[in-house]
Amino acid sequence: MSARQMKLGLFLWATGHHIAAWRHPDAHVTAGIDIDHYIMLVRTAEAAKFDMVFCEDAAGLREANVQIASQTSRSIGFEPISLLSALAVQTQRIGLVSTASTSYNEPYGLARMFASLDNLSGGRAGWNLVTSASPIEAANFGSTGLRPHADRYERAREFATVVTGLWRRRASGHDGLSFSVRDPLDIVPSPQGAPVMVQAGASDDGKDLAARTADVVFSAAQTLEEAKAFYDDLKGRLAAYGRQPDDIKIMPGVAPIVAATKAEAQAKYDALQELIPDDVGVALLSSYLSISDLWRYPIDGPLPELPESEGMKSRQALVIEQARRDGLSIRQLARYFAGARGH
Repeated sequence: MSARQMKLGLFLWATGHHIAAWRHPDAHVTAGIDIDHYIMLVRTAEAAKFDMVFCEDAAGLREANVQIASQTSRSIGFEPISLLSALAVQTQRIGLVSTASTSYNEPYGLARMFASLDNLSGGRAGWNLVTSASPIEAANFGSTGLRPHADRYERAREFATVVTGLWRRRASGHDGLSFSVRDPLDIVPSPQGAPVMVQAGASDDGKDLAARTADVVFSAAQTLEEAKAFYDDLKGRLAAYGRQPDDIKIMPGVAPIVAATKAEAQAKYDALQELIPDDVGVALLSSYLSISDLWRYPIDGPLPELPESEGMKSRQALVIEQARRDGLSIRQLARYFAGARGH
């Protein structure tokens, strides 16, 4: 039987993925705006033979309450394409993947931006396509509110068609429901031909879009059964789009706590958990559940029944399932998800 090689990616969060890690005495608090720190992280990942680094993005503060936003590690940082362009000239082999939203960009501009990064890096760029699920972001772009989930994905499907057409240098333009594009891109293809397409949606719409377009899919699951069900579902959708199961790589997220012994690792994790203010933990949980008034429920009581969201449907379902399966209170659930956000 032939050997199979594991693909490794680093979710690049300057002060650590744990929402309270920046408060640890050993943390580099201003790492999010320290380019030398980012260079050190990415060079370390490259030396360790990682395949990619990944920068997520949101075009706005992550929490509606500014006081709470000031207590998290998510409120300061570089625009990711600018950051990855700087990192491209400091590395040789590692892939450089960034989130960019189909809701708050236009296809031609985004295609040109990623094609430029792809050339600057010698063919190492990737685009993580998201539709954006936060009303906070919507308010920064003159929108009257968050678009319905189905509408966001309808726009995303056409958006992806336009972008991939531009990267493949199709001669004819595009005139569709949401977009009209006349010219080809003013930049040549990179050594890899076009940026890698990445997706992370786990709703039916998200999995369908991934089956159409993605080379890589990021996933979150709390049990092996959940992970296998997601894997089988997504791989089973590929044939409808003329694709083979191996055309997509699925990369599940994990948040490792590393130490010399299990006891030391547990102590490190417990110390990080103690740094989470309850209001920050509940605010983060509220954002994943797309509910603004979670605080009105007893924090040591069970998660209430919630209506289906127009936000992050798949992550909302994962959070609710975890709460019901393990009998977690709101406080316990908030602390659990503050550590790894569902991974």
